[in-house]
Amino acid sequence: MTMPRHDIARLAAAELARRSDGLSSLSCVVGFDGFIDTIIDVVDRRRTMCMDDYAPIDTIERFALRAAGAAGKSTNIELVDREDRFGGNGPLLASGIARIGPRVTYIGAVGVEGSPTTLHPLFGELARRCDRVVPVAPPAHTDALEFRDGKIMLGKTRNIQAVTWELLKERIGVGVLCETLDRASLLGMVNWVMMGGAESIWRGLLREVFPCISPSRVVGGIRRRVFIDLCDPAKRLDTDITRAIALLREMNDVVPVTLGLNLAEAERISSVLGIDAFSGPSNQSLGAAVRHAAEALQRGTGLECVAIHPREGAAGADCSGASAWFDGPFTLTPRLSTGAGDHFNAGFSFAQTINLPIDQCLAVGCAVSGAYVRDADSPTLERLTGFLRELPEPEK
Repeated sequence: MTMPRHDIARLAAAELARRSDGLSSLSCVVGFDGFIDTIIDVVDRRRTMCMDDYAPIDTIERFALRAAGAAGKSTNIELVDREDRFGGNGPLLASGIARIGPRVTYIGAVGVEGSPTTLHPLFGELARRCDRVVPVAPPAHTDALEFRDGKIMLGKTRNIQAVTWELLKERIGVGVLCETLDRASLLGMVNWVMMGGAESIWRGLLREVFPCISPSRVVGGIRRRVFIDLCDPAKRLDTDITRAIALLREMNDVVPVTLGLNLAEAERISSVLGIDAFSGPSNQSLGAAVRHAAEALQRGTGLECVAIHPREGAAGADCSGASAWFDGPFTLTPRLSTGAGDHFNAGFSFAQTINLPIDQCLAVGCAVSGAYVRDADSPTLERLTGFLRELPEPEK
């Protein structure tokens, strides 16, 4: 019988509280992208010409209808910039982990145009949260159109194409990379889909770093892990996806690899690899369907673990045969949705690293994300444990 979600969450909260004093000794490395995110409202109707006096288009469907209605005629759609925030899947993942307590080193595209190894001022908060931030290139840019039911991310990725294995060796050096990663219990690498150099980094680690650092070491009962999020591979070719998964299998032979996916990503991966992940009965619940998909994808990819996180919750399955679904604290009124998936990844990968069972890993991931969208900020350990103890019911 499945344990009630509140009991799972409270067990996770108790375990985090018990281990709180030792979290600062946990070392993590995250890379390698970096974005400046401009959070944007799309104007539906203006009440007055005061800059903030408007009604926004509140759903993606309504935005799509507005855009589609311009076919053959053209139109003007007003965008209102709400704020600029540091972003990118890597910086958001690093921030989410660091706020919980571990020491995090971030390496990536967080530098200044013209001086790429100087930290961009917008990433100052990331630097305050992390143990160390290493800029290697300037950030890319994203216009994040936010709606009540999701977001549309318009990415301008030129700058992060410079981040390759050769650039990391030039700016940091293989010796320093080996020393940094040898201390780390978790290596998080995200945004393969936008970074042409991501696979060169994976290969470089496999060929030049992992052979030097005892990649599968266990220290204090903690086994080194790699966490990967491909980040929406809809635009990448099937051959690209097949090659990337094959390379991750090769990495998994050396160090355990967890693959994090949202629902659309899981559907695409299963289709490309010919994995029968979404063929259950039509009347089964979302949780049962996603749990089955996680189990099928874990077996089909051959990776240590697969986690899938739709908005309503998350499922995961690992090579031990353990699997679970967790009903998340979904809210209809998030203060900020950009970065919600990255914060699930932060909570889940952190919980995995301290060896929590998979249902508690899912609870922690959902709680980090749930607190983040309500607060518009990464939760501290205190906020996270309190959120888990008082886990909100999902809003319908």
